[in-house]
Amino acid sequence: MKIKTLSAIALSLLTIGCSNPQKIDVDTSTWMQLHYSKPATQWTQALPIGNARMAAMVFGGVETDELQLNEETFWAGGPYNNLNEKALEALPQIRELVSKDHSDAAQKLIDQTFLTNQHGMRYLTLGSLKFKYDGDTNTKDYQRQLLLPSATHQNSITYADGSSQARTAFASMQDSVIVYHVKADKRPLSFTIYHESPLASVVTADAANHTMTLRTDGVEHEGIAPALRAITRVKLLTDGKVSTNEGNNQLIISDASYATVILTSATNYVNYHDVTGNPEAVTEARLAAALNHDIQSLYKRHKKGFEQYFNRVEMNLVDTKLDTLRSSIDTDMRVKEFNNQNDPQLAALLFHYGRYLLISSSINGSQPANLQGKWNGSPYAPWDSKYTVNINTEMNYWPAELVGLPECHEPLFNMIEDLKETGAEAARTLYGADGWVVHHNTDLWRCSGPIDFACYGMWPNGGAWLAQHIWQHFLFTRDKEFLIKHYDALAGTARFYLSAMVECPSNSEWLVVSPSMSPEHGYPGLDGWVTYGTTMDNQIVYDAINSTIQAAEIVGDSDIAFVEQLKATLKRIPPMQVGKYGQLQEWLVDGDDPRDQHRHISHLYGLYPSDQITASKTPELFKASGVTLTQRGDEATGWSIGWKLNLWARMLDGDHAMKILRNFITLLPSDDPKDMYNVGTIGRTYPNLFCAHPPFQIDGNFGVTAGIVEMLLQSHDGAIHLLPALPKEFSNGEVKGLRARDGFEVDMKWADGKLQKATILSLNGQPLRVRSSHPLKVENCEQEVTSLDPAIENTYEYLIYTSRGERYNFVAE
Repeated sequence: MKIKTLSAIALSLLTIGCSNPQKIDVDTSTWMQLHYSKPATQWTQALPIGNARMAAMVFGGVETDELQLNEETFWAGGPYNNLNEKALEALPQIRELVSKDHSDAAQKLIDQTFLTNQHGMRYLTLGSLKFKYDGDTNTKDYQRQLLLPSATHQNSITYADGSSQARTAFASMQDSVIVYHVKADKRPLSFTIYHESPLASVVTADAANHTMTLRTDGVEHEGIAPALRAITRVKLLTDGKVSTNEGNNQLIISDASYATVILTSATNYVNYHDVTGNPEAVTEARLAAALNHDIQSLYKRHKKGFEQYFNRVEMNLVDTKLDTLRSSIDTDMRVKEFNNQNDPQLAALLFHYGRYLLISSSINGSQPANLQGKWNGSPYAPWDSKYTVNINTEMNYWPAELVGLPECHEPLFNMIEDLKETGAEAARTLYGADGWVVHHNTDLWRCSGPIDFACYGMWPNGGAWLAQHIWQHFLFTRDKEFLIKHYDALAGTARFYLSAMVECPSNSEWLVVSPSMSPEHGYPGLDGWVTYGTTMDNQIVYDAINSTIQAAEIVGDSDIAFVEQLKATLKRIPPMQVGKYGQLQEWLVDGDDPRDQHRHISHLYGLYPSDQITASKTPELFKASGVTLTQRGDEATGWSIGWKLNLWARMLDGDHAMKILRNFITLLPSDDPKDMYNVGTIGRTYPNLFCAHPPFQIDGNFGVTAGIVEMLLQSHDGAIHLLPALPKEFSNGEVKGLRARDGFEVDMKWADGKLQKATILSLNGQPLRVRSSHPLKVENCEQEVTSLDPAIENTYEYLIYTSRGERYNFVAE
C-alpha cells in the first residue's frame, strides 16, 4: 500500500472534516479532575497522560512547557536470561544448610551459585520535548487540570496584557499518538520546540515538512549490550511561520494563532527474544494514519476510546455540588488538608485516578504496567522500574477485575505466557524441576532467575503468585475458553512445586519450599533470612495446587495421575499456625517480634489477596490476622499502606481501613533526592496523587483503588457482601458498575451508613448469594428468594438462582 507523505497529508488536513481545524472543545466541568493554579516545577507535580504504549508527564510551564516522554518497550540491554549453571549442583548443600538453620552460610552459597551479574534491565526515558515560549510571561490567571473522564490535560493561561493561551494534551489509544495543541488569543504564538535527553539522541528538524525526528539509542546494562533503538516522530501543524535553528535540531514557530504537535514513538522490540522490528516504518505509518483526521476528530476518537473503559464505573461519596466546588481547589492542598477536614470525595477521586492510571498504562496489546506504570523520567529509575513480583506487580492488577477492566489485565496474562517459557528454563537449570518458576523480579526480557542478593532474591514463588491472576479472572468471568488458553501456565506453577518441594526438616509429613524466605524479612535468632516453609510460601503453594485441581476438572485435563498427585500433595502443605502472642505466624518457627513493623506482611497473603482466611470459614486464623495487623502498625511505605487498606477491609473494620487510607492521603510535597529513599519521611502522596514509597511507585495507587472497592463490596468467600467495611466518613454514597466473582455487576446506593438499594446484574446466570448487615427484600423477583443462616454474626444472607442478563433489586426493609 502506498502511503502519502506527511507533508502532503498535513496540507490536506487543513481543508477537511472540520470548519475550525484549530479548535478542541474540552469540557472542564467534571469534579473528577486534578486541579492546580501553578505550573509543575518537579516531576511529581507534573501530570500523567498515556495510551498504554506511550506516556508523558505534562508540566504546564508558562515560559517553557515540557512533555517528558516514555515508550513502554524502551529498556536497557537486550534478550538474555539470568540463570547460573552452578545452581543445580549446589542445591542439595544449600538445602542441607537451610535445614540446620545455617541461613547465613546458605545465603553466601546461593550468592555464589544461583546469582549472576544480571539483576534485571532498567526501564529508560526518551527525554523531554520542550516548548519555549517568547514574549512576556507575566500571568494574571493560571489553571492546569487533568480531566480523568476524558483523559485530557488542559492548561489555561491568561497573561498580564489580557492575551491568553489554551493548551491541550492527550494520548490517544485509537491512533497511538500524543497530541499537544495550543491556541492563542489576542497575541500571536512564537515558540521553539526542542528535545533534551539524558541519553544519546540524534534530532533532525525539517522546516519545510514541519517535522522532527528523534533517534534515541538504548544502553548497556550489567554486561548486556544494548539491542534497542527508539524512534520518535514529531509533526507540527500551524498557520504560523516555521523555521529551524542553525543546527537543524529545533523547530521555531512565529506569528501563529495555533499550533498542533502530533508525536509517536516506537522501538525495534518485537518480543522478549526478537528485536527485528522497524520503528522507522511503524512511526511513519502511525503519523500518516493520524493525519487523516483533523484535530477535533482526533480528540473525539481519543475520548470515545478512553470513555468506553472509564465510564464503566461511577462512584460518588458526597453531594456533587460540593464536589464541583472542591474540584476548583488545588488538589495538593486538598491532600494537605485531608486529615483536618471531611473530604470523602477526595478518596473517590483517588479511586478514579487509579482506574485512570490503569487504563493509561495497561491495555490489551501493551506491556504490563511496571513499577512506575509507564511513567519514568530517569535513565536510572528506582529499582530500575522493573516488575517486582513479590507483591508490587500483582498489586498493580488488584483493581482490574473489581472495576470491570479485564482488557487492562490482558497484558499481565501475556507476560505470564512469556514467563512460562523463560521460567521453564529456570526450573530445569536451577532446580532440576518441571513446570516453571520466576523469583521476585522480571523485566521486558522476561528474566526468571533470582536477582540482587540471596536475602532478597531467593524466593521462587513469583510465577505462582502471578498465575493466580489467571484463576481470579476466571472466577470473575467464568470464561472457560480463557481458562483453557492459560491452563498450562496455571498448572505449570503446580508442576514446579510437585517436583521442587522437599520434606520439611522439622516434620516429615509436610512438604515445603526450600530454600526460600518470607519476602525481604527474617526472624530474630536466625543468622539470615533464607529458610524453608514460610507461611506465605505455603499459602501460595496451596493456591497454586488447589486452583489447578479445580481448573483441571473444568478444562477436562485427562492426566488423572497428575490430578491425584496434586490432591495428595495438597494434604501435605503445612497448616497456618497461631503463635504465642495470638498472631498468625510468619514462619514455621514461632519467631514473630510483636514490635516488628516491617513493610511486608507476607503471611497475610492468605487474608488478602487470597481467600484462605475469612471470618466465616477460619475464625481463629481471622482473629490471629487481626493481631498481626495491629502489631505491624498503621504506618508503612506507600505500597504497604495500600496492602494494609485491603487487609483491614477484609477484617470487616471500615473505620480502621479509613485510618489507613488517611495515612496514605498525606502530602509529600517534594521529590527532593534526600527524601527519595527515606521511608521515614512523612507523606505517602505526591502533589500529583502519585504514591510515595518514597520514591514514586504506582502500585500503591492501584492498591488504594482496590482497597476502596473492598470497603464497599467483597465476594471472595462465596457471598456478595454489600458494604462490608463502610467507615463513618463514607456514610452516604453511590457506586455503579463494580464487579463480583461468578459474573455479577453491582450498583449500590446508601445513606446514613445503611444500604438503601442494590441492583445486581447476573452476567452468567450463576447462583447469587447476598450478604448484608441489614435485612433486605427483593423487588419484582420471579425466582424464589431463600433466607439463609448467616455465615457471619450480625449479617443477613439470601440466595437466588439467577438467570443470565436479569437484574435483581435488593432494597432495605
